[in-house]
This record gives sequence, structure tokens and C-alpha cells, in this order.
Amino acid sequence: MSVSHELLDVVDENDTVIAVKTRGEIHARGLMHRAVHILVFNRKGQLFLQKRSMCKDEQPGKWDSSAAGHVDSGEDYLACARREIGEELGIDAVLDFELLFKLPASALTGNEHCMVYRYDFDGPMVLHPEEIDAGSWISPASMDRRVAQADPDLTEAVSLIWQRYRDPRRKQK
Repeated sequence: MSVSHELLDVVDENDTVIAVKTRGEIHARGLMHRAVHILVFNRKGQLFLQKRSMCKDEQPGKWDSSAAGHVDSGEDYLACARREIGEELGIDAVLDFELLFKLPASALTGNEHCMVYRYDFDGPMVLHPEEIDAGSWISPASMDRRVAQADPDLTEAVSLIWQRYRDPRRKQK
């Protein structure tokens, strides 16, 4: 099945499923749906960023969270996180994910309700060549600077996620 024909749940502002449509239709019509983002950190405290493949239909070539993806229809957020970290980074996630927070669907998230997780891992990783052109470890201070300077090479979603992650007032959900 092609990516544009993947079936995803359409959700409302409360993240309640209201329909099932293809990814292509959801994106074309700007419907709300679900996604996960995973921030992978190594034992030095560095964040792994992935450079999205130039073949991606949205934000090709931009630096993004460590792993991310759409939640398939009927799939829950955590199952999606386990699937995506395996597909994109080749990580067999045997450790627990730490739920960081949930972002509501907005223009900055591509109309996706985003569940954001943390995963601690030192490697090795096997990057999926159709999804990722490159990967890099970055210090939190360097990421702070890139986000503060509105680095155009970062996706809007990862900038928003990092701002929320670094906000000491953020609440766990």
C-alpha cells in the first residue's frame, strides 16, 4: 500500500476518533489526525536529530525529532512509538518510553495531535534510507540556540516540541 493510501483515524479537537480516511485525503483536506514524536537521548545527554529524506512529501530535507510518524487507524500512541523507532532508526525498543507531553493539533504540528516520548539509547542505529538522509547528535545547548534563532532547517514541529520540552513549567500528561 502506498503511503498516501495508509488508513489513519480522523480525530476532533478532543482527539476522539470521528472517521477513518487515507493519509492522502487527510493531508489534502487538512483534517486532524494523530502522530508520535520520539526524542532519543544518549548517555551524554545529546539529542539525536534526523534529517528528513528529500523524497518526503512534507518538509523534505529538514531536521526533525529522532523518530516520528502517523498513528495508524486502530493503533495506540505507544504502539506507534515502538513501531516508528524500529522502522526509522532500527531500534528494538526493549526499554520503556517516557511520556513527556501531548501537543494539541495545530498548524505548527500539521493538524496532528502529537504524543511526545523520550527514549534513552546509545546505538547503534540503522537509519531507514527512504525516511532519513542523515542523523546527528546535538547538545541541548546547541538545540536551544537553533530553536531561539528560528533555524529554518528545523521542522516547525521539532522546534515547538523542543520549546515545550525545555519549558520548566510544562506539565506531564
